[in-house]
Amino acid sequence: MIKSLAVGTPIQALDLLALPLSRLLKQATALREAIFGRRIVLCAIINARSGNCAMDCRFCSQSRHNHTPIDIFPLLPDAELRERILRMAALPVAHIGIVTSGAALSGEEFSRLRACIAALPTAVKPRVCASLGRLAAEQLTDLAAAGLSRYHHNLETSQAYYPHVCTTQTWEQRRETVLRGMRVGFTACTGGLFGLGESWEDRVAFAFSLKKLGVRQVPMNFLHPHPQTPLAGQPPLTAEEALRIVALFRHILPTATLRICGGRPVVLGDRQAEAFAAGANALMTGDYLTTHGQCLESDLNMLARLGLEVDGDGVCAAAS
Repeated sequence: MIKSLAVGTPIQALDLLALPLSRLLKQATALREAIFGRRIVLCAIINARSGNCAMDCRFCSQSRHNHTPIDIFPLLPDAELRERILRMAALPVAHIGIVTSGAALSGEEFSRLRACIAALPTAVKPRVCASLGRLAAEQLTDLAAAGLSRYHHNLETSQAYYPHVCTTQTWEQRRETVLRGMRVGFTACTGGLFGLGESWEDRVAFAFSLKKLGVRQVPMNFLHPHPQTPLAGQPPLTAEEALRIVALFRHILPTATLRICGGRPVVLGDRQAEAFAAGANALMTGDYLTTHGQCLESDLNMLARLGLEVDGDGVCAAAS
């Protein structure tokens, strides 16, 4: 079943777009259930340093090149960050992401964050991941020594379309950060953002780039246009287009964890439950970096109504 539904070339992937949505989702559901059963992994994030980023990403509310009214603050105090991590660790979320704005976390703030991770309880450390920007190999090695095992760094979109999104760094630089993390031994949590104006060909090329890199954890975000950013006037994706994107990625990346993240309430609205029919097997719950998400209780209720189970680790059934 998996071999017959998964696709191996960009042309085969694009051919899927001609299918009626109901058939595309049925196939994606079959792939998800064959690999992961009815288990769904939850994660949540902590905005640990906000705003004042020197990058000029056209979608981002945290870029200093844009003027979106958001809270701007340095790295959270050590005690507050630890307390927030431990509070999340008491919830049924498998992964707790520490996210900081900026091209890279460095200097005194990096040392503080490394010490915070090193001091966490042994049972909590495996659940923590970090998104700290374009770190050097030595910094990534230090984080691994402190007990971190997962690093998040998005590629955002296809290599060809990325120059339309950001000019202060290259797609190749982002990919190299992912590779540095993987060489250190980190699990790469690497996905992107959809609805930037990219084509279906860009989306397919992006998925195959992730496949070539061997990424198994793929966060999928949908543009929630922020005021006073260059993409403020970009129309949000329709729910059907977003569902087709998820289903397409499931066919290209049948064994990867597809995690629905930012923009979910805005783009999917009352069709959020269909994300699992489209092949998603993971969900970011709670608030995002600078926008509101959906609360954990609502997400747990949704999963219960669908007869889906909250998974503690996200290991695919076929590999266990």
